[in-house]
Amino acid sequence: MSSLCPFAKATTGGVCPMKSDKKPDKSSGAACPVTGKGGEPKETSADHAAGEESAEDPRLVPAKCPFGYDSNTFKLGPLSCMVCQALLHDASKCKPCSHKFCKACISRFKDCPLCGADIEGVEPDAELQTLVDRFIDGHARIKRSLAGESKEAGADGKSKVIYEDVSMERGAFLVQQAMRAFRAQNIESAKSRLSMCAEDIREELKSSQDNLDLCSQLGAVLGMLGDCCRTLGDAPSAITYYEESAELLSKLPKKDLELVHTLSVSLNKVGDLRYYGGDLQSARSYYARSLDVRRNSVKEHSAVASQVIDLATSLAKVADVDRNLGNEDAAVEGFEEAIKCLEKLKLDSEQANLEQRRRSVLDFLQKQLHDK
Repeated sequence: MSSLCPFAKATTGGVCPMKSDKKPDKSSGAACPVTGKGGEPKETSADHAAGEESAEDPRLVPAKCPFGYDSNTFKLGPLSCMVCQALLHDASKCKPCSHKFCKACISRFKDCPLCGADIEGVEPDAELQTLVDRFIDGHARIKRSLAGESKEAGADGKSKVIYEDVSMERGAFLVQQAMRAFRAQNIESAKSRLSMCAEDIREELKSSQDNLDLCSQLGAVLGMLGDCCRTLGDAPSAITYYEESAELLSKLPKKDLELVHTLSVSLNKVGDLRYYGGDLQSARSYYARSLDVRRNSVKEHSAVASQVIDLATSLAKVADVDRNLGNEDAAVEGFEEAIKCLEKLKLDSEQANLEQRRRSVLDFLQKQLHDK
């Protein structure tokens, strides 16, 4: 799963919730891995209006979780699983010690990870899971902007209560939990949280179809859902998510490097699944689309080393398919172009990780030419 954060701009100070568990600092100027935009966050007129309204609007509960937990420091207490460090999913209780974990997490153990007792059985804890679900539903409900919204009254005539947690927007919170679960191989939990997030964004897009940030976020989340399905072995669903992600992101302006990266990766992943499924012509089509995206990006950002390496990688993918299709001349041409790109790329000592990646791709390409 990509570690790109589609929600950094939605959190206080523009800090990616997956990069740090520390309280966001408004002066940090941290850049969003998806938007690529950094620097001091600017207050818009809508932000200012929303801030003024939150100070005066009696509808608003103070900026705290309605259950008393703090999303920013993730002190989720009994609602979290000590194995995956994320909110419980399919909460289950060990017998006889009664310690509680996600079903997928505890199924990998014979002894309780907390106390070491032999696990004689595992049973669902529906009551605890209901509490976790209520927590997710009521937690981190922040409106993107309250400016201009009508003060609707509830059915009983009372003002509507809007829970607001300014430390982390709901989407960022769900993605953060999904990433934790995914890293711990609790894929069903990750998929569940991401599905909630995608549903939230789709709902917002109904009234804000031209919101580029929302479209970018949805594209990234759909790509993550594709990763979940791919890990679970559900290739058809993975392809569906990747294709929807690519279709959505391809309609957005290509000025943002992280958007370009997410788009090209989604196209390549569809190509990979088609390739391993034996449909080489379809695989080449998707690889070629990714290559076009990366060529255009390098034209605009020729000095960005990562874009050059991405271009060489795409060239290698297309060339490899060409070779498998029997078009050796085209394959050699693609490998040689990729090698020239990497040989021209000069990196300094502070870019050791990129240099390692450049060298790895270059070694692969040179081996392909040697084996022709």
